Amino acid sequence: MIFNSISALGAFIINVISGLGVFSKFTWELFCKSGIVLRRPRLVIDQVHFIGNHSLLIIAVSGLFVGFVLGLQGYNTLSMYGSEEALGLLVALSLVRELGPVVTALLFAGRAGTSITAEIGLMKAGEQLAAIDVMGISPLRRILAPRLWGGVIAMPVLGAIFSAVGIIGGWVVGVLMINVDAGSFWAQMQNGVDVFSDVGNGLIKSVVFGFAVMLIALFEGWYAKPTPEGVSRATTRTVVRSSLAVLGLDFLLTAVMF
Repeated sequence: MIFNSISALGAFIINVISGLGVFSKFTWELFCKSGIVLRRPRLVIDQVHFIGNHSLLIIAVSGLFVGFVLGLQGYNTLSMYGSEEALGLLVALSLVRELGPVVTALLFAGRAGTSITAEIGLMKAGEQLAAIDVMGISPLRRILAPRLWGGVIAMPVLGAIFSAVGIIGGWVVGVLMINVDAGSFWAQMQNGVDVFSDVGNGLIKSVVFGFAVMLIALFEGWYAKPTPEGVSRATTRTVVRSSLAVLGLDFLLTAVMF
């Protein structure tokens, strides 16, 4: 029994190390093939439109309701200390530093990440990637690289939209519904939010999360089994692994930045 457990543990460790090696090799090859984004930027622009436009509605609606909740919860907490005027600062810092990049990345993984994985997996199952390769065109360069950089560009934009709409949601609840002073709401926010240390760090988080989600989505689609069941499992792994990667990277980046 003990030997079986040790054997299973060893096999698990070997599989993890092997998987990390395959992922690292895939990432390196993808970066090496990314020169096409400079020669044919239209490919990236199309992917930014496809990924960003299709994710915009869920990002905006989610940001609005997160702002509503922050306005309510923030007011209830600040009112205990007589600091209701700081509601705008609380909402803005919560969104710009943390909730904006993280929640956007999680929604991005569930919406765009699964879509990219399913698209690549179905192209593999239909032998479209093999046909492109036979024609002398690298699928990594022509298919995967534009999607990677399109997602990386779209992610910070979506994160900024999420934070902006969330701040508007907090203003609606705090100023229009609870009657917090509008001047104090915006003045506290303007004085307390720093462009470089708060907005800039949130932007860096969004870029890192965009890289992580897109690399995982493309990797799972590229190595998905060319069957309906294989593609469905790949999309599930994309959501799970992307979410865990985003939360882990958020902890590391927050520890370094703040």
